[in-house]
Amino acid sequence: MKTRHFGRPTGGLFALLFGAVILLALARPALAVLEIDITRGNIDPLPVAITAFVGSTPRGAELGADVARVIAENLERSGLFRPIDSAAFIEDPATITVRPRFSDWRLINAQALVTGRISVEQDGRFRAEFRLWDTLAEQQMEGTRYTTAFDNWRRVAHLISDAIYKRLTGEEGYFDTRIVYVSETGPADKRIKRLAIMDQDGENHRFLTDGRDLVLTPRFSPTRQEITYLSYVGNKPRVYIYNIDTGQQEVLGDFQSMTFAPRFSPDGNKVIMTLSIGGNSDIYAMDVLTRRVERLTRHPAIDTSPSFSPDGGRITFNSDRGGTQQLYVMDADGRNQKRISFGRGRYATPVWSPRGDLIAFTKFRAGRFHIGIMRPDGSGERLLTESFLDEAPTWAPNGRVLMFFRQEPRGEGGTGGAVRLWSIDLTGFNERLMITPVDASDPAWSPLSSVNR
Repeated sequence: MKTRHFGRPTGGLFALLFGAVILLALARPALAVLEIDITRGNIDPLPVAITAFVGSTPRGAELGADVARVIAENLERSGLFRPIDSAAFIEDPATITVRPRFSDWRLINAQALVTGRISVEQDGRFRAEFRLWDTLAEQQMEGTRYTTAFDNWRRVAHLISDAIYKRLTGEEGYFDTRIVYVSETGPADKRIKRLAIMDQDGENHRFLTDGRDLVLTPRFSPTRQEITYLSYVGNKPRVYIYNIDTGQQEVLGDFQSMTFAPRFSPDGNKVIMTLSIGGNSDIYAMDVLTRRVERLTRHPAIDTSPSFSPDGGRITFNSDRGGTQQLYVMDADGRNQKRISFGRGRYATPVWSPRGDLIAFTKFRAGRFHIGIMRPDGSGERLLTESFLDEAPTWAPNGRVLMFFRQEPRGEGGTGGAVRLWSIDLTGFNERLMITPVDASDPAWSPLSSVNR
């Protein structure tokens, strides 16, 4: 069992105060049945029983049911797990003290079992304890305690979901993350675009800007609670940095020229973007502290949508220098520029995977849009989606799931045309709609390092 403590909320956010402490040895699973291969389409998700966490008080019992529900929803949404209906449970979860009756859980085909307890501390906080069991090997696989304020219960559920996901797949989870995006309202010719942020499951939604100024392309800092984005103030493009914790925003650059697609470097010390100077669009990097700007490309074509590799050593971007819009890579200093896409159609919005092994992109071909992936050398191209308009992929921090926005075609009377966020895994399966209060575009997924909140 591990123990984690959380401080009380500060400004709506809270920080992880102490690391994990090992309290007892955890057994390794004896059978390979629980080793999920997430690199292939998982046609038969792993059956897992997730019991309501037992509460020591009525309030604790209610909270325990909510925590279990969020865990089940997270795991089911990943496409890798199939939570079993609680109506099929044979053993009463409230009677499980030390070890479950594994035979009862095998009878309902539960290959993994999650149990937990909620107790209220004397200082008013609550403690959530969970255990993950291998029902076939009859062993505990994982166990952790979290102590925090009641208002933080959803994050505890996400952290437990991440722990389960990692233990059963060997990969980092992505449930304790957030999405920033552009909310869209109003008619097509007078669109109001605001920055909005939410947890990866759509909860804790809030708007960050008031809609008076057009905002575009929000991107998370990999190291701080900050977002960079483009805004037009009085039809003048400005690059801003927005601090999520404080709500303060700062002008990073007030450029006389058109500016596109700002994005942080992996260390958070630079912002890379496209500046259009004298009608020529090239890629520039700005030092966040000194505001020094360095030009990286020099070509009469349009170079845009730059994205760093996770080690900061290379940059991918798209350019029409070859006659059509294609993908390129170069060193971080602008040297060794090389085209990597050669398929039919036009390529745009490349984004390097956090794992470094793939580049996601938007592709337009034969009147249809796709979200695709390829290796950094251009090999292994695969198209994951197809629709009237799919665009702007963003990676989950584990590099296994992509989010993007999709627009529906308008009807004969101009109706329709809704813009929504969708997610899909690398196999091309498990395509899911993300529910947002209004139309949504341009999503950006937070890294794990940005959510110590």
